[in-house]
Amino acid sequence: MKRNQIKRRPLADTVLNSLEPESIEYRELDGDGLYIRVKPNGTKSWNLRYKRPNGNWSWKGIGRFPQMSGKAARKEAARLNAMAADGIDLSKLDESGKSKPRFSDVAWDWYRRKEADGVSTKTLRMMKDALDKDIIPPLKRKAADQVTRADCTMIQEKIENRGAWHIAKKVRIWLNQIFSQAIAQGKCDLNPASELRHVAAKAPPTKHHPHLLEPDLPDFLQSLENSNSLYTTRVAVQMVLLTASRPGMVRLAEWSELDLDEALWSISGLKMKKSRDHLVPLPDQLVRMLKCLKEITGTKRYLFPGVRGNQVISHGTINAAIALIGYKGKLVGHGSRHTASTLLNEHGWREAYVDMQLSHVRQGASGVYNKAKYLQQRRLMMQWYADYLDALQNGITEEQQQSFAQLVLQ
Repeated sequence: MKRNQIKRRPLADTVLNSLEPESIEYRELDGDGLYIRVKPNGTKSWNLRYKRPNGNWSWKGIGRFPQMSGKAARKEAARLNAMAADGIDLSKLDESGKSKPRFSDVAWDWYRRKEADGVSTKTLRMMKDALDKDIIPPLKRKAADQVTRADCTMIQEKIENRGAWHIAKKVRIWLNQIFSQAIAQGKCDLNPASELRHVAAKAPPTKHHPHLLEPDLPDFLQSLENSNSLYTTRVAVQMVLLTASRPGMVRLAEWSELDLDEALWSISGLKMKKSRDHLVPLPDQLVRMLKCLKEITGTKRYLFPGVRGNQVISHGTINAAIALIGYKGKLVGHGSRHTASTLLNEHGWREAYVDMQLSHVRQGASGVYNKAKYLQQRRLMMQWYADYLDALQNGITEEQQQSFAQLVLQ
């Protein structure tokens, strides 16, 4: 039967059976927004035209004919029309008529699994911030299987446009993981974030933290000695300098972690960037300072307690102390790690000792299998470093230079 021969609606099953295909696909109205769709190859299926909550018209497939009869299709269409009238977006329903998993639910399920897996507190905080600020907001109204490659690319581009290159890379990885998990759970079939690396903008060259080289150190050390900062702040700066530790770790140092008799600082992996325990040898000069500091803050939990109710000194305290002696823009606390690494490597200390002191993990097999902590070697190295800084501050002689060179462990 040609469709122009149809005389009654709704369409009887005999009419539906006899409808002939045409050179192009067409839809024929059955009634109340329900259409039979006929493809050129003769296959037939039911489509419902409905209005979405935003006012736009859309199509939803109901089932194939003759597997679904006209009577069954009309019953299903009536049910779906009632749902659409109640403001439900039919595009968010799966084939069984149940709500499709929302992307936001899938994403938070991924986060909870990461939490249960014991991911570090710092990484979890980064993940939560990214979900709250960058990932969920533009996709919160979408089902997991409605998220497109364009959506994921847009998220990546917005992060790149504000110069957060590290976060953009992390979010790219996390989006991949979210959709991979959703596929495994049967909540979507495709991963729209799988190829984001191919359209990622190239990050600009890394800008190292401002740091000093050896010729700059004598004046700096003399200025630090004459600083007007509080004693607690000066010790914090010296601890960063003499251990090559991250300023954040120094700020959060606890008296329970220190053994001044053994000149050792033991940091739990829960506080470390790489989530592994770390031992920091303390040179004699620093031990003397810490013993004096203990008389001031030893009753507190932290070495460097804050003021006005803060547990520890603020993020900017160490940098402010450095700026106060005239080195703003020339050195920051984290930059002292670059200073130590450069000086120690230039004077011939083994790279493995320096890397372990800085708690750096090498790439490849050596980084995975080398579990040596080189503690004894690092004790000697960091005492050498503290003594060398003292010599620089006081005006190092050629004879002293030669003496220090002989002490370097190869």
